[in-house]
Amino acid sequence: MTALVSDTAMLMAAGLGKRMRPLTASTPKPLVRVAGRPLIDRALDRLEEAGVSRAVVNVHYLADAIEAHIASRKAPSITFSDERDALLETGGGMVKAWDAGMLPDPFFACNADSIWLDGPRNAFADLSTAWDPERMDALLLVVTHARAHNFDGTGDFYMDGAGRLKRKLPGRIAPFIYTGIQLVSHRLLRDAPDGKFSTNVLWNRAIEEGRLYGLAFTGHWYEVGTPNHIRPTEDALTGG
Repeated sequence: MTALVSDTAMLMAAGLGKRMRPLTASTPKPLVRVAGRPLIDRALDRLEEAGVSRAVVNVHYLADAIEAHIASRKAPSITFSDERDALLETGGGMVKAWDAGMLPDPFFACNADSIWLDGPRNAFADLSTAWDPERMDALLLVVTHARAHNFDGTGDFYMDGAGRLKRKLPGRIAPFIYTGIQLVSHRLLRDAPDGKFSTNVLWNRAIEEGRLYGLAFTGHWYEVGTPNHIRPTEDALTGG
């Protein structure tokens, strides 16, 4: 097994899940079931399989339900970053956990509602192999449209031959889609805004400095953003 550059992943589980309504009216999105298993369990299973031993899980919406569901899990070991007082979005959530000393340098970050099937190697091993802290503030796992299922958008990034990322131009199609999985250096979080903000703020600075990189995923990624995405994802996972 490839040695991982970090033993810790931050699992982003604090969102309101508005696009998944009405299922999220009384259930947090990470606990929505796909093929009989909650989304967050699928993500934690992938971390465990890859050898990631610690997961920092941020919670806000229906936090008690998420904590109760995964608190007894043995692997990875769980630490909660409590955002009940204020939803901080992805960037603010990472900074809060970093300030609290929960995150090593570097650390993986993963959306709690991500579903993916690995290619020849697991995603975290691939990110570890490609990681170069001298050049990178963050390394994003990106996927082509052909490997992105249930996705009907126009893409997120262009990637040059060295792996550097640039934003999609308005009115254009970009070949790469962000999977919700990344490897992050503490350098990305430096001088961050206070309170609630998106990681996009930090990515934009890294792009300007030529330090935001991407890695093309060799597996398959499934967007599960709305109730309509659940059935086709289940069919793909179960061969239905």
